[in-house]
Amino acid sequence: ILCLVSAAAALDFKYHHSKELEEYLRGVHAAYPSLTHLYSIGRSVEGRDLWVLVLGRFPTHHKIGIPEFKYVANMHGDETVGREILLHLIDFLVTSYGHDPVITQLLNNTRIHVMPTMNPDGFEATEVPDCYYTRGRYNRNGEDLNRNFPDAFENNSASIQPETRAVMDWIKNETFVLSANLHGGALVASYTFDNGNPVTGSLKGYSRSPDDDVFIHLAKTYSSNHASMYKGTGCDNRQTFSGGITNGYSWYQLEGGMQDYNYVWGQCFEITLELSCCKYPPADQLEKFWGDNKVALIEYIKQVHLGVKGQVTDKNGNPIPNTIVEVKGRPHVCPYRTNEQGEYFLLLLPGTYVINATVPGLKSMLKTVEIPDNTGNFSALKQDFSFPEVSDQIRSRVASCPKTPLYQELTRASAAVKPTVHILVLMTVTLVIFK
Repeated sequence: ILCLVSAAAALDFKYHHSKELEEYLRGVHAAYPSLTHLYSIGRSVEGRDLWVLVLGRFPTHHKIGIPEFKYVANMHGDETVGREILLHLIDFLVTSYGHDPVITQLLNNTRIHVMPTMNPDGFEATEVPDCYYTRGRYNRNGEDLNRNFPDAFENNSASIQPETRAVMDWIKNETFVLSANLHGGALVASYTFDNGNPVTGSLKGYSRSPDDDVFIHLAKTYSSNHASMYKGTGCDNRQTFSGGITNGYSWYQLEGGMQDYNYVWGQCFEITLELSCCKYPPADQLEKFWGDNKVALIEYIKQVHLGVKGQVTDKNGNPIPNTIVEVKGRPHVCPYRTNEQGEYFLLLLPGTYVINATVPGLKSMLKTVEIPDNTGNFSALKQDFSFPEVSDQIRSRVASCPKTPLYQELTRASAAVKPTVHILVLMTVTLVIFK
């Protein structure tokens, strides 16, 4: 144990290969057992563990009212900066807890999952650091993991990889609210949708989600707190990004991306952070990258406390899972539902909203809420719903959401209607899925 603790204390600015990375994570957990939890969500093609370190006051399990957050890096094995700065983020969080009041509050009120590498095989395959494309981008089977998820707009023919399946199961089993995946090769914060069709605005070069305002805020939060991303200068004169952010589709169309999958099927808002023009820069630059991103990484986590959260129960206080809870006027094609504890989390900017809670078989309940900016208080606005006693038959009904291109239906419907009624089509499809 003393050796592990020693390893945790000696985090240098260098690249940590699989064995060193595992030793470091084990060392941190040994040194801070009450603040951390280490687990693997699965294995890569070559059998390497996909390690996740959880940090928080309740690291081993979900606690009602405390949102789940995640950072994922090194999805492309040759994009390495995120892998290392997440290790330094872990170091900063555990050493600041109990000393820094902001970090202490953050960890007391947030459960933070950190996966330094989603593609350890690709990282190990990149033998010589290179600023540009290498075969280490892909997993051991030669698949691009950021083209490997089910797509909401078109059929994705790619065979689901072990790393992808592990992340999909992880998303399914946790109540993630906010996330970011860390890449390299550019300097920009990119947000959903990555793919699109005429219903979401693709004909105008922008694929707009129902929560576009929130996504713009999230991307700007990271960019504006980064040392230089907000300048929007990109990596060459041909590529500039206003404010250091971009809609994913506006940048380039991407099928089977992880951030769209999180949003559509995981009820988790995710953005993609491109952190370095050079994919695999020299190790002596890592300290500067950490300094450039440190504040932005923390400020972004705080955004998990935007909006409103609550619990849906019956009159006896028993939780009602699978209740559809969404904001009136911004329905999702895959309706957002409560978890097993009857909880919901909706990220929303400050303002007035009508929240619609629908228990299958019962009349919907509407509540108007005035949402303040509570990120500084580390708690979203709390709004519970209490329904009359619900029968077991109703409780057993699950509004399933198939892993099919959900937006294809909207495309077919939109051909026969005017653009002004697109929102009606969205609501109709939501109702069909619900039924």
